[in-house]
Amino acid sequence: MRHVDHMNPTPMYTQLADILREMITSGELEPRSPLPSESYLQQEHGIARGTVRMAIGVLRNEGLVVTISGRGTYVTAPDTQGK
Repeated sequence: MRHVDHMNPTPMYTQLADILREMITSGELEPRSPLPSESYLQQEHGIARGTVRMAIGVLRNEGLVVTISGRGTYVTAPDTQGK
């Protein structure tokens, strides 16, 4: 997994969204599979929970993931992406 570059002027949430998007489009994260947990992403990238949530929100707005309360965030099926 690539990591967020803290020295890069691009916002960290955008960098994380790009990393996760690449994992989804490459098939590394398959449809209906869970995204790594917020706490894992926080620790892995050395970023705040709010930053992780903003990145996931970007992907949710793009239709790439869906969040199920109490269960986690999952990659959407290809037939529902972008809708």
